[in-house]
Amino acid sequence: MKKETVLNLVVAAGLLAVPLIAWMLDEPFIVTLATRVAVLALAGVGLNLALGLGGMISFGHAAFFGLGGYVLGILVHHKQTFEPFLTWPFLFSGSSSMLIIWLATIIVCSIVALIIGICSLRTSGVYFIMITLAFAQMLFYLSLSSTTYGGEDGLPIYLRSLFPGLNTMHSVQFFLICYGVLLIALYLFSRIAASPFGLALTATRWNSQRVTAVGIKPFKLKLIAFVLSAAITGLAGALFADLNRFVSPAMFSWHLSGELLVFIILGGVARLFGPVLGAALYIGLEHVWGGYSEHWQIYLGVILLFVVLRAPGGLLGLCLGTEKRHA
Repeated sequence: MKKETVLNLVVAAGLLAVPLIAWMLDEPFIVTLATRVAVLALAGVGLNLALGLGGMISFGHAAFFGLGGYVLGILVHHKQTFEPFLTWPFLFSGSSSMLIIWLATIIVCSIVALIIGICSLRTSGVYFIMITLAFAQMLFYLSLSSTTYGGEDGLPIYLRSLFPGLNTMHSVQFFLICYGVLLIALYLFSRIAASPFGLALTATRWNSQRVTAVGIKPFKLKLIAFVLSAAITGLAGALFADLNRFVSPAMFSWHLSGELLVFIILGGVARLFGPVLGAALYIGLEHVWGGYSEHWQIYLGVILLFVVLRAPGGLLGLCLGTEKRHA
């Protein structure tokens, strides 16, 4: 078994063990922290698909994270208030089913990502970064102006959406749902990375001219990867809104896009479990050092500088003894 596979299994087992032990010790807050790690790691996996494999440095993935949250919030809001979401061409009163909400989230985020991708992927470098950021800010201000769904005050969700056979209000059971979705996303990422599509996408990241010369269209590859990336990140946004039972314009914040990038850089760009390790470290530092100082990001900045300068392969790359640069 490869050393990286063993390390990935250790990270996966650790993320599963911590909330289970915390639950047995009657520490519900630790379970919530672990659930937050799983959800944000899922969003990081989505961005890692675009960044790690496709080399697309998106500073607007919070757009899809926020969209996922608002899809859940709006559908559950209409279900709870008995106000129809649609009256034509058929009556639809919203939904509190996770499976229906997830499907709606994937569809909405994919359509929006297709539009954003068609506009932004014709550029590269700083121009791509700024266009994705601009779209995220547009959605941020759109959510602020939407008084029907809370505006700047946000939209409360009284109960978590329902999953067949499980009690989603139970902290451990909700964690297991998020953990299961994360594992599925990681499996999907690994399959894509090893597929002909993933190999061609990686080749496009390194030298798009050579890829074009052999008859492959880089734009099409990147657009498909961007849409898949957005769907995964949007799903994480829906789970995050379910976890907090609240959705607000802050989910569209550019700060969140930056945090997702930090997760990936800390753990290792293009590494399978890079976003998981990065999210765990980030949230762990926030919880531990944040209790001592409100300026805990200073310590995070020091670690980030070390990773960028001394461990370009991320912390996973450092543990594996490789300094290979992935982006």
